[in-house]
Amino acid sequence: MGAVVFKYQLMVRREFIQQSALALAILSVYKTKALANNAWQAYQFRPLRNNVGVFTEQGGTIAWLNSKDGFAVVDAQFPNSAAHLIEELKKLATRPFKYLLNTHHHGDHTAGNIAFNGLVGQVVAHENSLKNQISTAEKANNLAKQLLPNLTFGTDGWKTKLGGEKITAHYFGPGHTNGDSIFHFEDANIAHVGDLVFNRRYPFIDTANGANIANWVNVLDRITGKFDDDTLFVFGHSRDPEKITGNKADVAAFKNYLQSLLDFVGQEIKAGKTKEDILKATAIPGAAEWQGEGIARSLNAAYAELSVK
Repeated sequence: MGAVVFKYQLMVRREFIQQSALALAILSVYKTKALANNAWQAYQFRPLRNNVGVFTEQGGTIAWLNSKDGFAVVDAQFPNSAAHLIEELKKLATRPFKYLLNTHHHGDHTAGNIAFNGLVGQVVAHENSLKNQISTAEKANNLAKQLLPNLTFGTDGWKTKLGGEKITAHYFGPGHTNGDSIFHFEDANIAHVGDLVFNRRYPFIDTANGANIANWVNVLDRITGKFDDDTLFVFGHSRDPEKITGNKADVAAFKNYLQSLLDFVGQEIKAGKTKEDILKATAIPGAAEWQGEGIARSLNAAYAELSVK
């Protein structure tokens, strides 16, 4: 399938804004330092194994399958980056786009759905992801710019076969949102977990759309129990852009981050600390690997979840 392909374009990436604003606008778009320095960003299109690969440019990591019967794509980033992905896949083969699979509704994973309009057979997501995408788009007055899932599933998940590859969707309950799915390419043994894992990067916790940190910990437990030591995981985001894939140890490390977050904020609340005091923290004890911008998002979400108990 060729070597790593790099192409460059001038782009603005946006880091997550405050939860309340993001939940309303929910462009789920990133606002980073690139906004200030107009950095050139490469896009990367590369194989992993068994005809499954990844694409990164702007937004959540995309996975793709090139099977003899057609393409399957997991997540779609933004319209411009989705167009680059489509271009690269068409270079591999002249095949139909059978499935576009959305791990959840956030715009940095679904805004690019529209680039597949008229190309893809089915857009698949958890039923809550569809509800959230519609609600968010209506609030942002951009429903016409969405390509919505036309096939949804619930707690029982979903499965199909494409070429020689079996694709299975799992739903383990609320985590990053209330509609996060894991898509597993079984023969390749590659599982795209979407934003259920932020690898060594402070996560966005979308409480407005059903996120629950305590259950997120349980979801990650179920993931490490479900998949084996050979499973290659694709993460929605990573602090190091070269580490968008990893193993069960990385999933367990993120679980430790979330549990450490709950433990720390819970202890601070019990000690009588105010929310303002808690927000002064610059690291989460017991999870020093998580760094960068955005710790306040985690602290705010944990405080909100624990203070209502």
